[in-house]
Amino acid sequence: MDLVHALEEPLKNTLGPATAKVMAEHLGLHTVGDLLHHYPRRYEERGQLTHLADLPLDEHATVVAQVADARLHTFASSKAPRGKGQRLEVTITDGSGRLQLVFFGNGVHKPHKELLPGTRALFAGKVSVFNRRLQLAHPAYELLRGEDDAQAVDSWAGALIPLYPATAKLESWKIAKAVQTVLPSVQEAIDPLPDSLRDGRGLVSLPEALLKIHRPHTKADIADARSRLKWDEAFVLQVALARRRHADAQLPAVARVPGTDGLLTAFDARLPFTLTEGQRKVSGEIFDDLATEHPMHRLLQGEVGSGKTMVALRAMLAVVDAGGQAAMLAPTEVLAQQHHRSIVEMMGELAEGGMLGGSERATKVVLLTGSMGAAARRQALLDLVTGEAGIVIGTHALIEDKVRFHDLGLVVVDEQHRFGVEQRDALRGKGKQPPHLLVMTATPIPRTVAMTVFGDLETSVLDQLPAGRSPIASHVVPAADKPHFLARAWERVREEVVGGHQAYVVCPRIGDDLDEAAAKKAKKTPEDEAEKRPPLAVLDVAGHFAEGPLKGLRVEVLHGRMQPDDKDAVMRRFAAGETDVLVATTVIEVGVNVPNATAMVIMDADRFGVSQLHQLRGRVGRGSAPGLCLLVTEMPEASAARARLNSVAATLDGFELSRIDLEQRREGDVLGQAQSGARSSLRMLAVIDDEEIIAEAREEAAAVVAADPELQRLPGLRTALEALLDEEREQYLDKG
Repeated sequence: MDLVHALEEPLKNTLGPATAKVMAEHLGLHTVGDLLHHYPRRYEERGQLTHLADLPLDEHATVVAQVADARLHTFASSKAPRGKGQRLEVTITDGSGRLQLVFFGNGVHKPHKELLPGTRALFAGKVSVFNRRLQLAHPAYELLRGEDDAQAVDSWAGALIPLYPATAKLESWKIAKAVQTVLPSVQEAIDPLPDSLRDGRGLVSLPEALLKIHRPHTKADIADARSRLKWDEAFVLQVALARRRHADAQLPAVARVPGTDGLLTAFDARLPFTLTEGQRKVSGEIFDDLATEHPMHRLLQGEVGSGKTMVALRAMLAVVDAGGQAAMLAPTEVLAQQHHRSIVEMMGELAEGGMLGGSERATKVVLLTGSMGAAARRQALLDLVTGEAGIVIGTHALIEDKVRFHDLGLVVVDEQHRFGVEQRDALRGKGKQPPHLLVMTATPIPRTVAMTVFGDLETSVLDQLPAGRSPIASHVVPAADKPHFLARAWERVREEVVGGHQAYVVCPRIGDDLDEAAAKKAKKTPEDEAEKRPPLAVLDVAGHFAEGPLKGLRVEVLHGRMQPDDKDAVMRRFAAGETDVLVATTVIEVGVNVPNATAMVIMDADRFGVSQLHQLRGRVGRGSAPGLCLLVTEMPEASAARARLNSVAATLDGFELSRIDLEQRREGDVLGQAQSGARSSLRMLAVIDDEEIIAEAREEAAAVVAADPELQRLPGLRTALEALLDEEREQYLDKG
């Protein structure tokens, strides 16, 4: 059989069309190779029973257990022949807990004969609650017969039973039997790892790893297989990223070296403070990149309030000094306006190029958003195409076809995760040659995630706060358990205002008709179900706050569906101190900078993610007065939501919180599942736990690509790359 075709063989040819259809539709498995890389989630040992106490509610679960009791009940029923219905109740046990199985109607006959007390079996179904007891209704099951039973020994070879990620349409043991059918094909698998790497690290071959992961005889087999398969995932991904970096290094770009006595020098001279050591170091890294004749691709990540905008502005000024233009792409109009306002303020007369009173070294800083008036928009477009404007700040309006630049030298993308790949790519395509790219994020990213998600970017980290920043005290307010804590929270807000400061109150929703429709469609979590009440909304509660706990204070609202001019007016009044309390959605999450705002109350804080809470909290404590963040929740003390909030309250370290966040919500697809719609490319590798493997794989990959960029001498690696990088993912990396 052709080596490539063995694993590319469609499953319908080996398993039949019906099974193949279910595997394709419900598990995304299409070929023999796909199925061989659908690894067991865990293993059961013969003689060892699952802990029934750990069953997840509302999830499809597979358990190994023993029948303790089986009772057939007859009851009156208008639907059954002769007016009598039947219900079979089977109790299974694992020695530490019990679970009830229920079968109705015609479905009782077979289990009534087979599920006798003492029988051991695999059971699979969706865990539900009836009469306050966990149960499986009409579960599928597979009897586990004695070791002498030839069929059982054949189906469940070895001492360990693999349990696969399954669906209601396809139980774990059916997947196991399908794997058994295609398992001989593993001998045809071409090894993607170079021999030297495999031998040097003592890794088993790929065929051996696949055999051991699906049919292990010992726990050591599983460990060998996992070690090897983790390396495959880490290495192949890092090779893809290393090739991307290598290709970028071949692209031409204009080197942008600032003059010795230009705009940047004048700007630095008028700064009322000294840059932090971190800001100087990162600026140095960026200036070195800008001076090269291939495009910079750098990720700048930093804590909330660490001064990323200052670093980005200095990079933009350096490019303007060198005769080019710089564009900053912001995710929202509020943020674009905020950046424009603060940059113009920081630059002073240096931002008044061509204007009366402007410095001779000045440039023009323009704003371009979708809601601008026609005349202002026309002038901004003219300033860009003539080169009159050295710096432009805007939203996705910058990407439109009619926007032309005189000489685009640098693109700065703020909060990159909010932009689609195509949007970033379109802006980068507006330069005569590829412009330099600086990507900024205020969401701290653990090192290993940066090496995988942003592996084609060089990374700079700002982890120092500028002088004068104040600490933020964070507290969880359990409104249901201790209502007097909530009353005290409002008192604290009032105290801050009396002291001459301002406050934010954040709610999860807006509360208009569109918002209501989206809320109804949103998938509910078990915690939502436990709470029943919809999340609090700005429009619903702002009036209540103004007439209730915040009576007498100047309260305004801000949300994303307001007209841009209205939003800007609200922010201006708040920044000017004309508003005491701003009741807002997460539209204030990033970039909003009002140093006089010292308190934040986040309502229904359990409805936000860890990183989002950290971002929101970063809006206070931006001046010399200490900040206060109160996380209000009605979730019970023992809930996962409360544990999450306690984590946020316990530390201001965004990198620590990002680890917690990632551990709680799993990694997803590091190549951007949202972009590709494909299954996760990481099945075995955990980006938090496997930091060492990822770091080593990155080094190995860089060496391999430097020596053989086209991988001519490694056909197995080329094949693995093609499998990993379908067309959409390739584009994701190309444009990332």
